[in-house]
Amino acid sequence: MKKLTERLLALLGLLTVEIVLVGVMFLGAFVLFFYLTRVVFVEHSARLDDLAFHQMDALRATYPNLTTWVRRLTFFASAPFLTATGILLPGFLAWQKRRHEALELFLAVLGSSILNQLLKNHFHRLRPETALLPQPGLSFPSGHAMIGVALYGCAAWLLWRHGRHPVWSALLITWAVIIGLTRIYLHVHYATDVLAGFAAGLVWLILLRAALRLWERKQLTMSSE
Repeated sequence: MKKLTERLLALLGLLTVEIVLVGVMFLGAFVLFFYLTRVVFVEHSARLDDLAFHQMDALRATYPNLTTWVRRLTFFASAPFLTATGILLPGFLAWQKRRHEALELFLAVLGSSILNQLLKNHFHRLRPETALLPQPGLSFPSGHAMIGVALYGCAAWLLWRHGRHPVWSALLITWAVIIGLTRIYLHVHYATDVLAGFAAGLVWLILLRAALRLWERKQLTMSSE
């Protein structure tokens, strides 16, 4: 009994605040994603989507000039921008001798893009018919929201880990959220698509970080043998 208690205390000692926080975030995002799939594909409820569209339509009616800016903002998670950023930014980090960071950022964008397409093809939800900016492809989950969270969330994490820049990290996360909201504003995605994209992007980021951490530990173990 004493040995068991000592092992449990040792295990609890490994559970840092960061690990507990990340674990809670992962569980919350995972549960949220599957809750949204139930709302959309099992209950067929459009209450949240209709409410979000109504609020965005009221905002657009109040500030009609806002649409021009929203169209510009949404570009920063578009396929051309993400493709260029997903190649150029990791390339710059690699040139700066930050190869681990370059790999993490590249995999964050690439992996989330592939996973997003797999999820869209699986759920096969059509886009809203009221879109102000017609676009091809499927709707659930939002690629702008999911890949945007992966890109800007990964960049925020790297800034926090290396420079302890909480303000810049918070701004990047806020930026990713704003871009997701532009998709609802433009009616190219339902609110449930965007929320599911946020959740899936966060889940992917945490899984990627955990996998890379295990790989780094394995590399250190092999180099010390």
